[in-house]
This record gives sequence, structure tokens and C-alpha cells, in this order.
Amino acid sequence: MNLTPLALPWFALRRRILRSRTSSREAIERTQRGELISLLRAAQHTEMGRRHGFAELLREEDPCRAYSAAVATSEYEDVRDDVMRMVMGERDVLWPGHTLRFAQSSGTSGGKSKYIPITAEGLQRNHYGGASDAVAFYLGMNPRSRLFGGKCFILGGSYANEVEGLPADVRVGDLSATLIAEVNPVINLFRVPDRRTALMTDWTEKLPALVEASLHADITNISGVPSWFMTVIERVIERAGAETIHDVWPGLEVFFHGGISFAPYREQYRRLTDPARMHYIENYNASEGFFAAQDTPEPEAGMLLMPDRGIFYEFRPLDGGGEPVAAWEVEEGRTYELLVSSCNGLWRYSPGDTVRVESAAPLRISVAGRTRSFINAFGEELMVHNAEAAMAAACREHGCDVADYTAAPVYARADGRRGHHQWLIEWRRAPRSTEDFGHTLDRELRRVNSDYEAKRSGGIFLDGPEITTARPGLFDRWLASTGKLGGQRKIPRLSNSRELMERLLEMNKTE
Repeated sequence: MNLTPLALPWFALRRRILRSRTSSREAIERTQRGELISLLRAAQHTEMGRRHGFAELLREEDPCRAYSAAVATSEYEDVRDDVMRMVMGERDVLWPGHTLRFAQSSGTSGGKSKYIPITAEGLQRNHYGGASDAVAFYLGMNPRSRLFGGKCFILGGSYANEVEGLPADVRVGDLSATLIAEVNPVINLFRVPDRRTALMTDWTEKLPALVEASLHADITNISGVPSWFMTVIERVIERAGAETIHDVWPGLEVFFHGGISFAPYREQYRRLTDPARMHYIENYNASEGFFAAQDTPEPEAGMLLMPDRGIFYEFRPLDGGGEPVAAWEVEEGRTYELLVSSCNGLWRYSPGDTVRVESAAPLRISVAGRTRSFINAFGEELMVHNAEAAMAAACREHGCDVADYTAAPVYARADGRRGHHQWLIEWRRAPRSTEDFGHTLDRELRRVNSDYEAKRSGGIFLDGPEITTARPGLFDRWLASTGKLGGQRKIPRLSNSRELMERLLEMNKTE
């Protein structure tokens, strides 16, 4: 039974509401000011609210300006102690009441895990609400969809965690584990795999279980991280003895993806699917919140920021300056560090992402990279979005596919070679010549990044890239060694130090 036609009117209403709240700077300002006032009211009697005088801020003529002046911006280390008190059961610390769910996240830079509060309000208003908005956008673009005529295949994580002495009613694990465990039971009728399989901890057992659970299901849509879902799809095709995934799941029509750039994987998905039947919708969802979703058929247009899902947004300019600005004050074409104040109890908090404003009204953004995921060892200021664009172009030109990669600087050596970048690449399909691939990658990096071009000019300051081939499965082995292997995996693309690269190279040599 296809229930999609019954759902269309409700999703159409939500699209109209979103359009009205994002159509102009004035509409964005009204909506965002209302969100902040609601957040301050809700949290005024918490320890955070008393510490910063939220009740007094609400009486100011301009609560938004007063809030920005009274509360400092923060990163995770600034709130770690408060969050750990919440994990251990303390009430009314950063958000009212007792928070029972926390998303364990390592970000993309390693180190100690982060534990992001998932409050009841954040779960319902933001995470589930944002996911429904992504569906609303998709159905608006594809009104003949049969999305609810089959099942959704969602890759989930688990509740494996590193915290000792957890209270009995507190759960810590991947965000996706909580989203699956707490979802309305009715949704389970439309989802693959079952809850037990979805929450399995050991991925060496979980992967074949996922294949068997989905092999004969009527899958219409899939959701997850592109790199990991690629592995699952390849295993399903192999198990079925098929040519493409549409031979196995003829009703598959859309991939809701996020977490990492889709650009390096686009051509691989084209080969594994029937492009005429497949759509791709990018979501910007993280442990800290569901922030934006693609609302047009053109992915290059960016994702629409959701202004009414329990988050007040600020944007800190990256290009020299100035204080953070509100969502209605951003400039098109500029790149900012994202700051969020949210109904999960994070206040003026940086998730560590940089975003580029593609359109100011409606406010559409694209993820530019991580605040700490870059290479600037020689003044080249290479960002992740530069790397992804150059890598995708080089793969197209050389007819090759990348499974995963990371890059780091190599400093000038005694043998006379100048500093350069080393790219460690695990291939799905290798180019004929990695040397030629490196030349193309270099050319494309120079094309998309003027600072890199300036440092490469004349070969005076910076040599061309060095390409090193990784053994098959190297990145998975590294992730497993750090406890991060799974559906939420993220390989740090760029590092400004050699620490990660040296560890990977040692594993590549010895395993």
C-alpha cells in the first residue's frame, strides 16, 4: 500500500510555513528572535540561566544583542564539565530537567569523545522535525513519489560508549542509535532493519546482518553517510548477483545523505544505481542538531537553514573579522564559523563547522569544512571544500574512484625538496598513473584556491602533491582502532600536523 498521497497535504503545509519564515531577511529575523526568546525563557531557571541572567536579558529592549554581549562563545572543552555533570544525572544544569540521552561524538579531529545532550525537546523539535522537513522538501520536488509505498533503510550506530558509572536511566551512544531507539513505533513498520539489528555494536557482524535484512525488502529510500552506505550497497549487489542496486531494490528513488561531502562519491553511486530513477538530497544534521536540508533540485544552491526548529544561529566571519552576526545579517558568498544556541542546552556553541552562505534570503548554506580540518602550513589555507572539489574533478578526468583519503603537510627536507602536501588515498578504482593523478589534483587545487595557487606559483614556496596509495581497508582498520568504525564514521580529510598521517603510514607499512 502506497501511503504517500495521504501524506502529501501535511508536508505541503510544512513547506508553505518554512517558505513564509525564510522568504526575506525580515521573516528570518522575526522567526529567529522568537526562537531565542523561547530558549531564554525555557532555561532562565537553570544553572546556566542564573549564571548569565537570562531572566534579565528577556527584559532588555533588544534581548538578542544583550544575549550576545552577556554570553561568551564556547567550544566543547568550555562546557565539558557541565555536560559530564548532566551525564551523571544532575538536573537543571544547561537545560531544564534531567537529560537522559547523549550523543557520543569524536568530531573529525580525534581526541577525547564529546557527549552532546539530546534533550526531549531537541529530539522532537529538532532532530525528528528536521528529518520531516527534509522529506517535505523532497516530496515538493517529486510529487509523484511513492516514498511511503515501501521501506526506508537507515544505517544506525549503537550505544557503545566509554563512560563508566552511568546512571541506570542514562544512555550514551551514537546519535543514530537514539534516533532509532526513541522513534515512534509506527515508523518501525516502514524501516529496515529491525531495532535489534540496527543497534548491533560489532560491525563485522552487523554488516552481513544489514545485507540479509535488506536483500528482499522493498526499499524506496536510504539514509546515511555516503562512504559507509557505499560498502553496504556493494555487499547487497554482490550477495544478490546483480548489476546495480535497482536490480535488487527496484523501488529505490532517493538517498538522504550527510556527514561528509558527496562529491567524491557521486560517480560511484551513478555506476551502482540507475541514474534515471535516483535522487540525492543532502542534509546538514549533526549530533548538535539538524540544521539545514536541500530544498531545490540543484545541490549547488545549498541547503535551506531551518529557522524554527529550536535553534538560534550566529555566524562568525572567517575572513578577518568582526563579531558574530545573526542569521538575518549574513552576506552572500562569505564563509563563517557556525554558532548555535539550542534546546539541547548548548549556548553560543561552535560545532566546529564552517559554512558558506549561498543565498541570504532564503538563507541557504553549504558546508565548507571543519574549523580545524585544513592545511595552512605554508600560507596556502587549503579548506576541505577545496579538497573535495579538486578530488572529484581529478577522479572524473582519470576515471578513478576514491574510497577514502586524508592529507597532511610535508615540510622542507635536507635533500632539497620543498614543502608539499602528502595525500594518502585508498582507491576503489585506481588511476593508471598516480603521478598523473597528482598533477591533475594539483591543477584543480590551484584552480579552486587562490592562496594555494600563489604558493605554488613558480614552484618557489610549495611543491606539487605527493600521492601515496593506502592498502585496502586501511582507514577502516584505523577507525576500528579508535573505536569509531560504523555508520557515523568520518575520516579527517585535512590535518595541519603530521600526527594522524604518521600513524596511518605506520599501519599501512606493517599491516
